[in-house]
Amino acid sequence: MQSTRAAISAIPTNIVTGFLGVGKTSAIKHLLSKKPADERWAILVNEFGEIGIDGNLLSGQTQDSVYIREVPGGCMCCASGLPMQIALNQLLNEAKPHRLLIEPTGLGHPLEVLQLLSNDYYQKLLNLEQVVTLVDARNIEDSRYTAHATFVQQIAISDVVIGNKEDLYQAHHKDALKHFLSEQGFENKQLHFCQHGQLNTQWLIGPTQAHIKPPCHHHHHEANPARDINAEPIPQTGFLSAQNQGEGFVSVGWRFSAEKIFDRHKLRQLITSIEAERIKAVFITAQGIFGYNKTLDGVTEIELDECMESRIEIIAQTEDAQWQDKLLSCLS
Repeated sequence: MQSTRAAISAIPTNIVTGFLGVGKTSAIKHLLSKKPADERWAILVNEFGEIGIDGNLLSGQTQDSVYIREVPGGCMCCASGLPMQIALNQLLNEAKPHRLLIEPTGLGHPLEVLQLLSNDYYQKLLNLEQVVTLVDARNIEDSRYTAHATFVQQIAISDVVIGNKEDLYQAHHKDALKHFLSEQGFENKQLHFCQHGQLNTQWLIGPTQAHIKPPCHHHHHEANPARDINAEPIPQTGFLSAQNQGEGFVSVGWRFSAEKIFDRHKLRQLITSIEAERIKAVFITAQGIFGYNKTLDGVTEIELDECMESRIEIIAQTEDAQWQDKLLSCLS
């Protein structure tokens, strides 16, 4: 990886994709921990929900020379097509990075992201390297994943498939993933396995072989692209919320003012009890600042250095109308 760069040109760029809860954010955090000290890295994160969380989780634990920008509100190519380009251009101008990592939402179609990055303008700025797709091999036995067009596309456009969460597999899970790749005609993919998103930085290096097809945009999100919920002032109630819907899931998110202090124990109990595909959150509590990440495997809690306000995003197949009241009941 290069250590100096005089201008924005041929920046090594990787897309790190994968379905909900597969560990993309953990993988990026691990990659950042391996970043050469003399390099600047930039991270562009897209989230399905309207409330940006990943930027807080990443920036709360990252070192200097890491620049992060979020594009909330669904897939980068539809609800956030223009905002993605604006955010990416600002990020490149600010960071002038030695490497760019792009994390599309787990419910987004990365093919359209590749199409955008392959246009004449970005071809001059970026050097598209390996597209990395994380997969939980345990899901290969579940048709909710293997029959989902997004899940299949994420693997189809990849150069490298990573079987993450290897420590949770049973003996047959690796073979199931290998069989699925062969059955789908993906034998040419590099396949590696790891635990806790511990990617090898060498897996990022090398030109992508992803085939860029003509645009075939067909999916839909119901977010309001004219509203930037993350830039709105929080009203006197001390919180605001927003929703998004698409790809068979609904997301509901909240922002709470910094004056709203939560009880850590109550929060942990609530987040553990909510039935959801994914929960991400960062909260200011009476016991400190904590980030939460819930997948079908359980809840992880990490202490963060700082955050400006409390935020939470819940992604589920159906919404529970009581979520807001339960969150408010966790205030100290």
